[in-house]
Amino acid sequence: MRHEIIPYAPKLKAYARALRNKSTRTEILLWRQLKRKQMLGYDFDRQRPIDNYIVDFYCKDLKLAIELDGDSHIGKEKADRIRQSRLEALGVSFLRFQNIEVKMNMRIVLKIIQDWIEKRRPPLSPSKEGGIH
Repeated sequence: MRHEIIPYAPKLKAYARALRNKSTRTEILLWRQLKRKQMLGYDFDRQRPIDNYIVDFYCKDLKLAIELDGDSHIGKEKADRIRQSRLEALGVSFLRFQNIEVKMNMRIVLKIIQDWIEKRRPPLSPSKEGGIH
């Protein structure tokens, strides 16, 4: 599957690496469910630079960012909206969860992600052998 590459500011690469090395407990919990193509076979990255920002989780094939909001987002709601609007203008879709949702309702969070993917992923093309002739 080919995907559009959204460029990012190179200075963010080291910062994203640092964020991966000091992930929050909630990020670790969700990452355990998304890594290694566990979510319907889609590859997710964590702390992924996009444009001039870093998103918590990103799937290039779906252009889907998943953000976890906790205490660090309090008082930054306006900045978060501006950031999200900018990335949405580049074609990125967002799913946003509160940390408490991930900690207390992981099954529901995973179901929301799965439902989003199932509604938006490209349909499978019929095989040549099993297709209509």
